[in-house]
Amino acid sequence: MGEIVFWTIIRIFLLIPSLWILKSYIQYQTWFMLSLMSIYGVIIHPTIIHYRLFIEQNKEIIESTLCSSCKHFDESAVLCMKYDEHPSKVILPCEGEDWEPNSSEYESKDVDIDS
Repeated sequence: MGEIVFWTIIRIFLLIPSLWILKSYIQYQTWFMLSLMSIYGVIIHPTIIHYRLFIEQNKEIIESTLCSSCKHFDESAVLCMKYDEHPSKVILPCEGEDWEPNSSEYESKDVDIDS
């Protein structure tokens, strides 16, 4: 996820000065429409595409690994925060030894432990 944010900032950093320079060469109405289209085409659309690819590539890890149900798992970064490592379908950073259930899973469900 950090890579998506990084490249979005780089694209913003390159586009804004370019649009500012272009402003003195074309009419304001044309510049305004060109600015809106370029902001969407250069910044917003690629960011959405990269985010969807990130979700698609990590969907199986997020939904069906032991790490995804652990309280140390950060879903937005697909990261084990305790070991600061990215889990995969095959490799668990703690090998299941330091797994702790995510408390929000049990709080949201009406589970009777005594039965």
